[in-house]
Amino acid sequence: MSSGQSQDPAWLESWLVNSIDIGLVFAVAYIVLVIIGERRTLWMVRGFIVLMLATAISNWANLRLLYIALNSLVTGSAVAMAVILQSEFRQFLEKLGRGEVLQLFAASRKGIPETDGVIDQIVEAVKELSQNRTGALIIIETGSPIDERDFSVPGVRLNAEVSRELLQTIFQPKTLLHDGAVLIRASRVAAAGVILPLSERIASRQLGTRHRAAMGITEKVAKCVCIVVSEETGSISLADKGVLNRPLTSSKLKELLEARSFVAGDDRTKPPISIDTLKRRIGLKRWSFISQVFRFRSSASREKK
Repeated sequence: MSSGQSQDPAWLESWLVNSIDIGLVFAVAYIVLVIIGERRTLWMVRGFIVLMLATAISNWANLRLLYIALNSLVTGSAVAMAVILQSEFRQFLEKLGRGEVLQLFAASRKGIPETDGVIDQIVEAVKELSQNRTGALIIIETGSPIDERDFSVPGVRLNAEVSRELLQTIFQPKTLLHDGAVLIRASRVAAAGVILPLSERIASRQLGTRHRAAMGITEKVAKCVCIVVSEETGSISLADKGVLNRPLTSSKLKELLEARSFVAGDDRTKPPISIDTLKRRIGLKRWSFISQVFRFRSSASREKK
């Protein structure tokens, strides 16, 4: 009994240190998620946290081989996330180096343009392209980001602000990117020169390659719409879930785009996250995790007894 009692303080101290260590890692991961503030990172960061949790549990349970495998996977995942989110991490490190800690939590909410203004820019550009009979193909994400593997060729990354002048310039016949599609993501021109998969449906002979491409990508990806401007007739079409709505006027196109607004309302109306709110969220996550570990440890002790 005396030896068991003497080991209890050491075990408790080790358990508390491990719990604090894991809690701090989760807190850092959660803070990075809040700072980046993009929906597309949510599941990726959650998956990374699950990997870290599995690695910690395997080390705690003395499963050495599993720990080595999971630890290597965590390291590789961290490198992959750093590559995928390199611009966000660069901004994070720059602000951290300048000591602008408080501004980090407001960075992700700045610079999001109003949906109506972006739609107006798109519609004005499409109207001008239609009048000049300049062919165009514009994909607009209405939900989670499209996986690049859904494209035949992902195109050239731009990450530029949506403007009528930029869209008209891209689709001029003498430019290198005019044959592909423009991808609009989160109110920005994410890429140009994107080559889309063609629809396999039997379509009218009046429909060209751009129309079949618009139908193809919206058949494959539900959370997007695709605008087509015909080079031959100048007619405007909108593909949604593989169905082509044509011909459209510019006012009707605006109405349809507003109905499928690609910036969620909560993204525009949600206020910036305050430091106190962030602390409360991190505290809730930490105590929830500690309570789960404690219940797990208690059940394991009862089973041993």
